[in-house]
Amino acid sequence: MQTYTYPKSQEWFQRALKVIPSGIYGHKGPAHGNFIPVENWPLVSAKAQGTYMWDVDGNKFIDYMCGFGVNILGYCDEDVNNAAIKQMGVGDCLTTPTHKIIEYAELLTDTVKSADWAFFCKNGGDATTGAILTARHHTRKSKVIFVNGFYHGVGMWTQKIDYPGIQPGDVAGNLYIPFNDIPALEKVLAENEGEIAAFIGTPYMHGIFKDNVLPEAGYWQKVRELCTKHGIVLILDDVRCGFRLDMAGSDHYYGFEADIICFCKALANGWPVSAVCGKDEFKPAISSLSFTGSYWQSSVPFAAGIAAIEKMKKIDIVKVLKDNSTKLCNAFDAAAKNNGFDLVISGEPQLFYFRIANDENMFAHQQWIAEMMIRGVFLTGHHNHFTCAALSDDDIKVTAEVADEAFKIVRKNNPQLQYSN
Repeated sequence: MQTYTYPKSQEWFQRALKVIPSGIYGHKGPAHGNFIPVENWPLVSAKAQGTYMWDVDGNKFIDYMCGFGVNILGYCDEDVNNAAIKQMGVGDCLTTPTHKIIEYAELLTDTVKSADWAFFCKNGGDATTGAILTARHHTRKSKVIFVNGFYHGVGMWTQKIDYPGIQPGDVAGNLYIPFNDIPALEKVLAENEGEIAAFIGTPYMHGIFKDNVLPEAGYWQKVRELCTKHGIVLILDDVRCGFRLDMAGSDHYYGFEADIICFCKALANGWPVSAVCGKDEFKPAISSLSFTGSYWQSSVPFAAGIAAIEKMKKIDIVKVLKDNSTKLCNAFDAAAKNNGFDLVISGEPQLFYFRIANDENMFAHQQWIAEMMIRGVFLTGHHNHFTCAALSDDDIKVTAEVADEAFKIVRKNNPQLQYSN
């Protein structure tokens, strides 16, 4: 199989280092992105279509990161982009919002079971921050319960005490409990009675560098019961899972109702918009917040979002993603077993996480990912992965062939590991 090299990517990255902090800032940079060895990864992309991405060297990838989840229908989906282009021709950021914001809110509240209203912003972190502010204003309390292993954006309130730039006061009201641990939740509630504004969590634990964990039977129902009993706002961060598990919301999928639910990644197939949705009783609180942004009423993403939701419903996006992702995970598993590897696959199929368990240090796993990268399958070694509706059976077949070859190379380079055959 031909392997890729990235000379132009490196040239662009050297230029970027001169004018952009770290060259590529944040978790998508080479080091933070866990691109090891760095020379196996493209650093700058050129274009994308469907489930494919091309880098500046012309290398083509089957992309299982999907823009870290924003690509749900397929890159450059024609229906979504046509709606955006049409709106672009009549106006985007105007002094007052266009009617598209109202149409979008109507569609979203009709789609999401627990939503009576929708408040739009830009990033997932905007949505979770808006939800926390709403909960604090509604309850007139300050403390927030987090589940260990969480990620809710990069606002100061959601970071850790030892993170750069974070002061003790930024996280003074944060309380932490394990996932699926109701006794721990009850203990925190008892120790902070009358002080807690919100409980915030993701539908299931899809943290990095660890197996994903699904909620135990009855877990969310008990959390819902306790939050209601103690007057605590239950916030679901559905930024990553939203519309992949259930078009009605991931709370609906797991059989409970959130007070406030946050969406972003798959909301408009990559067009920049996020949403805070909630129950009517919280409408006065969010209405009175000093919380807005220069582009939050941009009409083009609203038009794209309307087209995206309508198309997701039409094609039954949840079934499409679950079927394709299940076939893909089965193909990875078969390739692993064929080469004596124990590949642990966890989480929901639509957002699967995997690791090679033969090596507890994950060195073999990272080698395997890197070998697939230079053969045209875009993955990461630490994050859950995504599929989009454009993924085909042929793509899965090619992926399986690449995975098999990569496993063979890793086994040859790591004779010291224990194999099952």
